[in-house]
Amino acid sequence: MADEFILGVDLDGVCGDYNHAFRDAVARHRGVTSESLTLDVQWDFVDWDLDREGFLAHHRRAVVEDRIFATMPAIPGAAEALWRLSDAGVWIRLITHRLIHNWSHATVVSDTVEWLDSTGIPYRDICFLGQKPQVEADAYIDDAPHNVEALRAAGNEVIVFNQSYNRELAGPRADNWMQAEEIITRLVLDHSGSFPTSLPGLDADPDRIQRNRPQG
Repeated sequence: MADEFILGVDLDGVCGDYNHAFRDAVARHRGVTSESLTLDVQWDFVDWDLDREGFLAHHRRAVVEDRIFATMPAIPGAAEALWRLSDAGVWIRLITHRLIHNWSHATVVSDTVEWLDSTGIPYRDICFLGQKPQVEADAYIDDAPHNVEALRAAGNEVIVFNQSYNRELAGPRADNWMQAEEIITRLVLDHSGSFPTSLPGLDADPDRIQRNRPQG
């Protein structure tokens, strides 16, 4: 692709199912069942009677004790869609605000990279930062309302990945990665005028990543 298209991709709530992983961790901390905590949540999980301080305390435990950044389930279809986009020449730039607490950065970074390897999600580079408008990309996909609003205010194209806490945001939005891939494909076509199914010389087998990964 002569004019490379850079896609800024959020992790939590877009590639990884943070809500389920965090719910299981909070349930363990409280000694209750996961099912007792709704997944139809607002931002910062106030539906679980958490204020900002409570959220941050549970989040730290979930990261350090439960290691959710290494174990959370992947959003269905994320790896497959991102590989198809990457194979077509889209530059996948992961952008995540995970370095919230001091003294846990090594755990966060190592668990994040381990999770990306285990789930097979592709990326050319990864940025750990909170101010996403500072990152250069042609389009973004994100779930956090404040990120979407800040990126759009700076003139960026943003796809909203649908979650219970961002329903009031205007589209374009995607309920799943199939829809996200369709929107991104149209954006790449508008940007570059073409969209190859894959770059020349690539093995089209979707299992090639697992097959070529070093064992042991």
